[in-house]
Amino acid sequence: MLVALGSDHAGRTLRLAIEAHVKQAGHEVLDLGTATTESVDYPRFATAVAEAVAGGQAVLGILVCGTGIGMSMAANRMPGIRAALCTDAFTASMARAHNDANILCLGERVVGVGVALSAVDAFLGGTFAGGRHAQRVAQLSALEKHT
Repeated sequence: MLVALGSDHAGRTLRLAIEAHVKQAGHEVLDLGTATTESVDYPRFATAVAEAVAGGQAVLGILVCGTGIGMSMAANRMPGIRAALCTDAFTASMARAHNDANILCLGERVVGVGVALSAVDAFLGGTFAGGRHAQRVAQLSALEKHT
């Protein structure tokens, strides 16, 4: 599976750890930056990952900033994106199973590396449960037409 990764300066260290972990798990990575620890604007990287996922270049995406909040807000502006800010493996698993999330957002200043990697594993290993959740995801998609 090809996974798009992106972060701003505040999430770069965790993103690099996630990249190594995802590759070790046998997945391919599309690293969309940042390459620097200097202050950068997170919407640029959220947009790049969201475009890769929405456009079908990547199957799933992972975004990291200081809290994960800005990345999730920015990514969710893109049609077809369901970015979920998660803090552990359970929320990441539920985001895939119940919300068909296609981008995982994490906060480097919020979760430790071990918790983050567990969330990544749960997210990448998860599948959408469908059923009653499908109608809710369809309702989310319908909201895109109103923006």
